[in-house]
Amino acid sequence: MKVRRLRRGVVPVKGARLRYPNGSLVILTGLPGAGKTTLLRRLYGLDGAESLPVRSGTAVVIDSEQSRRHWHGRLTWAPYPVRRAVVFVTHLTRIRQALTEGRSVLAHNRGCGPYVLRGFAWLARRHGADLHLLLLDAPPEAALAGQRDRGRVVAPRTFARHQRRWDTLLTRVRAGDPAPAAGARVVDRAQARLLKAIVFDPAQDPGPGP
Repeated sequence: MKVRRLRRGVVPVKGARLRYPNGSLVILTGLPGAGKTTLLRRLYGLDGAESLPVRSGTAVVIDSEQSRRHWHGRLTWAPYPVRRAVVFVTHLTRIRQALTEGRSVLAHNRGCGPYVLRGFAWLARRHGADLHLLLLDAPPEAALAGQRDRGRVVAPRTFARHQRRWDTLLTRVRAGDPAPAAGARVVDRAQARLLKAIVFDPAQDPGPGP
């Protein structure tokens, strides 16, 4: 297992790339409001109105917001827990379909609890793929500001639960344990702003490109 981390305070040269082997499932995760969707929009030219996954070369970019937009206004009769479950199942189904087609997948997922990550690892193994984690690290106050900027603030109790799970995952990854993923990479918001691309190629050692 491999953990890749840019040292705190050290940012990559502008135009850096992150590289992963073809066919990988890369889960981009972090606190709500950390900037995950913003990063995907910048790298892949998304306009925020997509309701379907976006193909980029051999890869498929799957944002959980796409599934939420797909169901927007169509489940008004259902209580919120049901709507949330339907959106999540749709998100998982889209990831599974892309892996079934043999594609590389870059997927945004807000949740980072152990059972969620184990589920992604199982899904990747079932399709002969490796799971990699890309952790976008942002201070809680910055994530809360990001929520306010997008006009959707997570309830305090829910955010506190996300923060506990995130802190546990981040601590473990920084200690060298990316399980259940094959590898993990931590970047902060300043480093993320300098990324030029996330590339899937035959290389077996994910890391920054030229």
